Amino acid sequence: MKRSEIELKYKWNTDEILTGKQEFIAKLDEIKKVLSFSDFKGRLNNVKTIKECFEKVYYILGQLEVLSVYAMMKKDEDGTNPLGNELSCMVEEVYVKFSSEVSFIDPELSRLGKEKLTEIANNPEMSLYDLDIKKVIEMLPHLLSEETEMVLSLGGKVYGGYDDAFSMLDNVDLDFPSIKVDNEKVKVTHATYSLLLQNPNQNVRKSAFKSYYKAYAKVLNTITALYKGNVDKDVFLARVRKFPSSLAKALFAEEVDVKVYKNLISSVHKALPTLHRYIADRKTILGQTIHMYDLYVPITENADLKLDYEEAFDLVLEGLKPLGEDYLNLLRRAKNERWIDVYENDGKRSGAYSVSVYNTPHPYVLLNHNKTTHSVFTIAHELGHSIHSYFSNKTQPETKADYKIFVAEVASTVNEILLIKYLIANAKDDKTKKYFLSYYLDTIRTTLFRQTMFSEFEEKAHAIAEKGEPFTKEVLNSIYLKLNKKYYGKSVVSDKEISFEWARIPHFYRAFYVYKYATGIISAIAIAERILSGGEKEVKEYFDFLSSGCSNIPTELLKLTGVDLLGGDAMDLAFKSFEDALTEFEKFM
Repeated sequence: MKRSEIELKYKWNTDEILTGKQEFIAKLDEIKKVLSFSDFKGRLNNVKTIKECFEKVYYILGQLEVLSVYAMMKKDEDGTNPLGNELSCMVEEVYVKFSSEVSFIDPELSRLGKEKLTEIANNPEMSLYDLDIKKVIEMLPHLLSEETEMVLSLGGKVYGGYDDAFSMLDNVDLDFPSIKVDNEKVKVTHATYSLLLQNPNQNVRKSAFKSYYKAYAKVLNTITALYKGNVDKDVFLARVRKFPSSLAKALFAEEVDVKVYKNLISSVHKALPTLHRYIADRKTILGQTIHMYDLYVPITENADLKLDYEEAFDLVLEGLKPLGEDYLNLLRRAKNERWIDVYENDGKRSGAYSVSVYNTPHPYVLLNHNKTTHSVFTIAHELGHSIHSYFSNKTQPETKADYKIFVAEVASTVNEILLIKYLIANAKDDKTKKYFLSYYLDTIRTTLFRQTMFSEFEEKAHAIAEKGEPFTKEVLNSIYLKLNKKYYGKSVVSDKEISFEWARIPHFYRAFYVYKYATGIISAIAIAERILSGGEKEVKEYFDFLSSGCSNIPTELLKLTGVDLLGGDAMDLAFKSFEDALTEFEKFM
């Protein structure tokens, strides 16, 4: 559909943020007037001045975030409308100038030394900004001269160019063909592709798969060049900052030990035999040679949830009842107050996300809803993000409200686990229960195993660049195909097209992000089990976590819910949950 054809109630209300281009430009002009930080240069040596400087930083940053989110939402709701791109370019330019203006702060503070900085961080007057000072202390080995920091900050717009270019190619310029489904032409799009892979006819799935990847094959050289540029950028910044690797730099920013990443991969490797067992079960049930395009088809006939948006939303409310009425009322507000952009339209960004910044009225959600079980879970997932942001913004000051990405996937996945547990427990018959057990298994397969495979690919791709080895599509395809065969085993055919699946993953342009989906579901399984077997105490502890923002390091915040990712118990529990569900599923075979 065209965006104008969608009912207003199914489109997010961006007018709550800004009324349009004129107000956007006016607010941007106001920021430009106060953008200079020259008055603070050479004076960051006492609590009063440092506090005033940080107050100004957060004021400008808060205003820029609002403008940036508005521009992004306008671009994502309809990429064929040039307004979003125009506004994004305008605010990005000011972001770069802002970064340049404040680039002196960390180097200047670092010259005070660890002892003086610790004293400042512990001063009650700096309670809102103590974490910022502590980050400077932690960054002391990686900070550069004021001049070098300014030069690096000027590259901000360039660093994001690879992601922007891929997004435009992937969402606007790629020419996907149409295929025949029940004698009707169906255009293969990002949204319909997942639906087509669930079609009971293997020939339809195969046709969709081949057609979808044919579009990527035509531009594989371009995508390889974009990804190489993005990885080279990561390597460059890591070396400049004196980190041993791009991975170390990425996890340092999240305050996560590299051991968590390494342990995740090694733990998943040990659990692969159970995944192979499930894939073999799927092959037995389907009774045919299975390919990569057969891994999403429902095993139980006619058990897929084909619900329109209203029905799907009501089902999500039922599944999340263990979280209490206050939580459910927030979900109802999200729907009724137009926090959510529901349906696909021409030029709309694919996939789904939740976005929130401190000074917007509330979080916002982008969906591309269609009548599948996956779309029902997407509603639960993205609203999990939104309610996490809502609680953190409501409870924490602006300086401590923005939770780390490492814990960002926990709340969303808790919602998914609670919903699937509800569906399994309330299945109307054995076939339906078998389907939802399979769905739970597939949730773990895709969120834990598959995202870990992505993570391992990212680590290997960056290692190639760090060693200066050839970074070509052939090399990347070979790495990916070997990983695919290792993770999925011998019961499924690793079709040649799957070797360049890496080329369609937008998250790869945010390096070392996807592993957090895996650690997120590990944490979520533990939290959901505690809530379902507990009571008000467990729900309150979970709400404490949702309200904690970035007030402590991520692994410590998770301990509020009883999850310790530095030990092996949480990972073992996730794999046990997978194996237990598989054993129950096999009773129906």
